[in-house]
This record gives sequence, C-alpha cells and structure tokens, in this order.
Amino acid sequence: MEKITDNNFEEIINGEKPVLIDFYTEWCPPCKMLSPIIEEIQKEFEGKIEVFKMDIDQNPVSADRFQIDRIPMVVLFNKGEIKSSFIGFREKGDIEDWLNSNI
Repeated sequence: MEKITDNNFEEIINGEKPVLIDFYTEWCPPCKMLSPIIEEIQKEFEGKIEVFKMDIDQNPVSADRFQIDRIPMVVLFNKGEIKSSFIGFREKGDIEDWLNSNI
C-alpha cells in the first residue's frame, strides 16, 4: 500500500475517485492490527476508491490540518473534502459496510 506525505497529500485527496487514508504511527498497536484489513479493503474496492497510508509522526502538517489527533483514524475524502471517518480498530465487515454506505 502506498504511503503518502505532506508533499503529495493535496494532489491525492483531490483526485477523481474517493480516497481512503489510514492515518497511523509505527508505535500504535491498534494501527498494526488494522493495517492488514485495510490492505484487504484496498484489493476488494480496487477501481472504486484509492487507498493510502500516512504516518502522522512523519507528516504533521496534513495531520494538523485535518485535526488527526487520535489513531488509527481512517478518513474517506471525496474531491478534497472529508466524506466520512472513523477512529480506532474496526472489523473488516464493519469497514466494508461503512465504505458501501459512503461511496
């Protein structure tokens, strides 16, 4: 899964397709638990959404802009605007339902 940075964040969230970003840190246990589920989601929703990860410790500008202060936080952007988000670990089925209701 591609990691994004403060440098390419704006370009990515303003794309044509909805964009899911998993905001995380390397030291966060729930983030590590969520990561393989997000990878499965990426494969399952290929062609419908773009999926990326962003380490908020290494990219504080974007995290501050959208007030990402709790992790893991998963945000769905549509044309640069936040469409929906959730904080914390979720099971795959819950994430699938959340995405299907928001794309």
